[in-house]
Amino acid sequence: MKQILCMKWGTAYSAKDVNILYGMVSRNVSGEFRFYCFTDDESGIREEVTCLPLPELGCEIPKDVPGKWPKSALWGKELFGLEGVALFIDLDTVIVDNIDGYFEYGDPQDVITARNWLYFRKSAQTSVFRFPIGGHAYMLENLRADSVGISRKYRFEQNYVTHGVKGGVKFWPEDWTKHFRVHCMGTALTRYFRPPVVPRGAKMITFPGIPKPENAAQGKWKPHEPVRTPTEHLKWVGTQLLGGKKWRRHLSRYIQKADWVGEHWRA
Repeated sequence: MKQILCMKWGTAYSAKDVNILYGMVSRNVSGEFRFYCFTDDESGIREEVTCLPLPELGCEIPKDVPGKWPKSALWGKELFGLEGVALFIDLDTVIVDNIDGYFEYGDPQDVITARNWLYFRKSAQTSVFRFPIGGHAYMLENLRADSVGISRKYRFEQNYVTHGVKGGVKFWPEDWTKHFRVHCMGTALTRYFRPPVVPRGAKMITFPGIPKPENAAQGKWKPHEPVRTPTEHLKWVGTQLLGGKKWRRHLSRYIQKADWVGEHWRA
């Protein structure tokens, strides 16, 4: 049985995001599957999703440490009675093709992740990862024993996964899991002449940071920004230059409407 997990806590993501992820999974998985959401608020989540409480991290992470450390609770020996192999998917991931291969690739005991394309290609990116439930319980046990030291050393939980998993993590085939800004948008100049594209062979597109899928589908970098033509954006960048702001960064933060994101990003 294919098992898909996601997590929703706080207000960064909504029930709508869970429902959309479920919809994308249902359209891109063959046969039966089970979809679980660990959350502190299950209101509004579609009935096909099995909602479970957030697993206890069992330790404090310093407030100045970045990263999504609550995900580390998934490594516990017990996970509300779930067993076997599970595929975790972040709520801001867009599924663009069949994902059966994510359940079939490698050994069931492997921890398999996306690559961290922004920094080191040998580093894990846990937007999409597969693991044997309870098979690496030492990951949570070690974190609980020294949460301050480990979190300060690795900063992001995915760095801890990279270096903490015994035997090392494995990676999906390079074509499968791509990074929206790195692989879809092109260079800063390219963004003014064409919309983002789906890389050949891609099955899932991750959206770490910004823009988020709903914004990319509209053609804007952040929720509060207007949709601009290339000329309008360049004029706006000019106002930032005159104001002494970081205009170089704003120059690269242009995006045209990605219709394909909207086609897939739906419940």
